[in-house]
Amino acid sequence: MDTPEVKTMIIDSREVAIEGERNVLEVARKAGIDIPTFCYHSELSVYGACRLCLVDVEGRGIQASCSVKPEPGMRVRTNTSEVRGIRKIAIELLLANHDMNCPTCTKSNACRLQELAQRMGIDEIRYKRVLEHKPIDRSSNALVRDPNKCILCGDCVRACHEIQGVGAIDFAYRGVSSAVLPAFDKNLDDAECVYCGQCAAVCPTGALTAKPELNAVWKDLDDANTVVVAQLAPAVRVGLGEFFGAKPGGLTTGQAVAALKMMGFDKVYDTSFTADMTVLEEGTEFLDRFANGGVLPLFTSCCPAWVRFAEQYYPEFLPNLSSCKSPQQMFGSIARKILPAQLCADGKRLVVVSIMPCTAKKEEAKLDKFQTDGQPDVDHVITTVELGQMIQQAGLSLDALEPESFDMPLGFKSGAGVIFGASGGVTEAVLRYAVEKVQGTPLTTVDFKQVRGEAGLREANITVSGIELKLAVVHGLANARRVADSVSSGEREYHLIEIMACPGGCVNGAGQPGTLDSTAKRLRAKALYDNDKILELHKSQDNPELKRCYAEHLGEVGGHQAHELLHTEYQNRRRMMDAKLTLIGGTELERIPVSVCVGTSCFLNGSQDILKGLMEYVETQGLEEAVQLSATFCMENCGEGPSVCVGEEVLKRCTLPIAIEALKAQVEQVGVTL
Repeated sequence: MDTPEVKTMIIDSREVAIEGERNVLEVARKAGIDIPTFCYHSELSVYGACRLCLVDVEGRGIQASCSVKPEPGMRVRTNTSEVRGIRKIAIELLLANHDMNCPTCTKSNACRLQELAQRMGIDEIRYKRVLEHKPIDRSSNALVRDPNKCILCGDCVRACHEIQGVGAIDFAYRGVSSAVLPAFDKNLDDAECVYCGQCAAVCPTGALTAKPELNAVWKDLDDANTVVVAQLAPAVRVGLGEFFGAKPGGLTTGQAVAALKMMGFDKVYDTSFTADMTVLEEGTEFLDRFANGGVLPLFTSCCPAWVRFAEQYYPEFLPNLSSCKSPQQMFGSIARKILPAQLCADGKRLVVVSIMPCTAKKEEAKLDKFQTDGQPDVDHVITTVELGQMIQQAGLSLDALEPESFDMPLGFKSGAGVIFGASGGVTEAVLRYAVEKVQGTPLTTVDFKQVRGEAGLREANITVSGIELKLAVVHGLANARRVADSVSSGEREYHLIEIMACPGGCVNGAGQPGTLDSTAKRLRAKALYDNDKILELHKSQDNPELKRCYAEHLGEVGGHQAHELLHTEYQNRRRMMDAKLTLIGGTELERIPVSVCVGTSCFLNGSQDILKGLMEYVETQGLEEAVQLSATFCMENCGEGPSVCVGEEVLKRCTLPIAIEALKAQVEQVGVTL
């Protein structure tokens, strides 16, 4: 058989094969030639805004390499004096309109603009500075937006639109007034932001960054009257090394624990412990819904950006969300319950610090529902990058540290808890539990490779004891929107849907070190699966410390005490900006709380129809800003359901007309006017 002809082109006098690359830029990078760019990312559309990737194409002149399709025989030069000169001018013009307080910028050690300015040999700026200082937006608990450092590359806009399908930020105005900002120049916290941070992940400068909490953590570490504990998320251990220049995929668990203890943390625990706990609670919830005709498909609830997205855009699916808290918040609840008696002698204050690959976790920890008597379950959330900065500030060398172990009991985990950090990991971990439960016999193999992979939507059908389970694994909220729409229309049918906001899952969260290496998230995920393999236990239900925790503190899996501590409820967050609702007399309105139980018993008796009916009533009556409507899991009235709580009144054996009349009475009582 004839060998297919290899198509080639010439780049800087070297013959390079064309193997399906989208553009000349990708061919050049394959050949080891790093053509500089700001606005090019393999997961985003080709934009061609920064004009740094210019090359000289024979017969065509100067072209943007990201926008030119490779052709056989094409001759390209990437490093002519003309090309270098144009690139240098472009960087100088950006610097002339840029806040250059580089030593105090949180992106200083990873700033693409700074890197390229040094690479181009720029030692002076020949153009007049025209920067007009604008206020910095610190309204969000998760992100900081500094318009003075924006270079209008559009990366953040495309990430928000194309990857997440949210569009919380966009271009506004024209010409020299062009800017990237939320709608109507609102603060970021007033926009429909879900706090995923993918805008910050692709931002080449310090225009969008994670909101730092380092100073607050150091302050608590220095306080002799506090006991400070840390929880380390699974994905952090495969990202931290890159902050210090290591290649993607390295495992730094022991060194990270050692560094934290040397910096003054009293105990260091593993979020994988409560990931194991999530598997048991969510797996039990799924099996209960599946067996008893409960609300399906069940959506996972580990990702706070996805939960916020659902609350904003798909409130009709809130009964479908697992009522389980995320592993971070489960840890906070468990820590508050069992650690004070163990650690807080002499009345010391317990401080819980989360180390996460995620910016949305910062916002999640600040939610009112995750506070008890005014005390947050998790006090501070820092990212992988912030941990790296703390290690630097402490003068420690990560690779020189002797590895140390997590503290017990909240440091013990199975491999199922570790793989939570990769897209598909939650589904696989739940399958390791649920399949064994259904079969009634131990699994002979724990790998469910059908749900692994890199595609933004992966589907798998798994047959267990003659029962077919239809599964979907989704990453990127734009893909989540497509799946939710297809489920809503009846086009697709699933039993369990895992959704992660960040491409590739938590391993590629916005709190991880930034990288242009397209293989990074794959290598990070592989490191988690490899870590699973070297652990002795691979199923959450086999975790002995988890069993002890249930026996001593929680009772049975899915029981009343577990629901009190480990489960939550959701609310409709559709936003109506600047809508004015006042009470008679002009006093500020306090929302009327309305919650509907969607547990199995109440669901079978029609609670989902009541919830939908109440949503329609609230919307048609214009009461969105007066009523806080939420779905809850259990009101402990299973024999008298469906149960609805309006204000402080619990309505048993409720119907939609009864619920509406009770709500009308509450509205009339407070005297709401639009």
